[in-house]
Amino acid sequence: MTTMRQFVGEVLRARRLAAGLTLRDVSAKARVSLGYISEIERGQKEPSSELLSALTTALDVPLSQVLLDVSTLLAIEEGTELASISTIAHGTPSIPLSDTVSAA
Repeated sequence: MTTMRQFVGEVLRARRLAAGLTLRDVSAKARVSLGYISEIERGQKEPSSELLSALTTALDVPLSQVLLDVSTLLAIEEGTELASISTIAHGTPSIPLSDTVSAA
């Protein structure tokens, strides 16, 4: 089973790439070391709420949207009805799903 920190990293990386930003760009904006952001994106480190807020601000995306994206990925992984409810209420997930997670 994929861990939550892996989904957080996946969502942050997808958001960064979609914005056309490099790790260096986000590092400078968030004032967080490039290496630490890389570890978060690879699911090796779990960011604190303060760090997550700094990263989402640097990415110019609401924290709530990142958490919604993570929740959607978790729901798909779990095979729960939340994925259907979230999709109905909010449309399709706003990030591309990884090859490791597929809609059941």
